Amino acid sequence: MTTTNTGRAAPGVAAEPQLDVRPKQGVLKRVGVFCRTKPLGAISAAIIILTILTAILAPFIAPYDPLDLNHEPFAAPAADKLLGADELGRDVFSRIIFGARVSMYVGLASVLIGISLGTIIGIISAYVGGIIDLAIQRIVDALMAFPAIIMALGLTAVLGSSVNNIVAALVVILLPGAIRVIRAQVLSIKELDYTLAAQAIGARPWRIMLRHILPNVVASYIVLSTITLGLAIIIEASLTFLGVGISADIPTWGGMLTEGAQKYIRTAWWLAVAPGLAISVVVFAINFLGDALRDTLDPRLRGR
Repeated sequence: MTTTNTGRAAPGVAAEPQLDVRPKQGVLKRVGVFCRTKPLGAISAAIIILTILTAILAPFIAPYDPLDLNHEPFAAPAADKLLGADELGRDVFSRIIFGARVSMYVGLASVLIGISLGTIIGIISAYVGGIIDLAIQRIVDALMAFPAIIMALGLTAVLGSSVNNIVAALVVILLPGAIRVIRAQVLSIKELDYTLAAQAIGARPWRIMLRHILPNVVASYIVLSTITLGLAIIIEASLTFLGVGISADIPTWGGMLTEGAQKYIRTAWWLAVAPGLAISVVVFAINFLGDALRDTLDPRLRGR
C-alpha cells in the first residue's frame, strides 16, 4: 500500500524546512529590471558612461586639437564648428571633449580614494569603538565644521593648483561624510545575530570586518560614490571659476566657464553656455543615478 505525501508532517514529527530554490537573477537580467523600473536612472547611467568613454577617446573623437587656432576668433557655431570658437580661435567642441578628461579624472579619482578610505575608517571606528572611535569622530566633526568650498580653497592654496593636488583636497573634503555614513551603518550591523555569532565562536575582528561587515556596506558605498561624484565635479569647476583651480593651459569645463561667463557672456554666449551645459548635464545625471541606485539597493525603498 502506497502513501501519498501531502506535505504535512506526522504528529510529533518536525516538518522539514522549505528551501528557497528560486534561481538568482543574472547580471543582465538585473540590469534589464533596473532599466524598466528606473528609466531615468538608466538614461543617467548611459550619459555617465558616454562621458567617460568620450574622455578616454578624446584624441580620436575631437575634430581639432584643443590648443590649435583653427577658426576665426569668436566664430559663431556652424556646421564645421558645432560650438563655435573662443577668443583665440580654438574649437570649443574639441575643448569640451578634452575638458571631460580632467573633470572625470578629478571626480572619479577623488571619489574612489575618498569614499574607499572613508569606508575603511568608518568600519574600524564603529567596530573597534572606545577611544579610537572617539578620536576619529572628533576629527570628523572638526573637518565637517568647515564648508566644503572654503576648505577646498584653503587646501588648494596650501598644496598648489595642480590636478593631483586638487584630487588630494577633494579626498579630504569627501572623507568625513563617508566615515560618518558608514560608521552609522556598521553600528547596527555589529549587533546583528550573525555578527554576534561570529564573535561567539572566536572569529578574529579583522575577519569579521572583512567577511561579515564589509559586504553589507557595499550598497552604501555605491550610493555614496555616485552622489559625491557630482559634488567633486562641481567643486573642481568652482575652484577654477574662483581662479585657484587648474592652470588655464589645460582645457577644463570650469576654466572655460570662467572665461566665458566673466569676459564674453554678452559678445559670445556659447563660450559660457557650452561648458555650463556640460557640467549641468553630467551632474544631474550623476544625481539621478545616485537616487535610482539608492532606491534599488536599499530594501526599505525598493518598493517605491
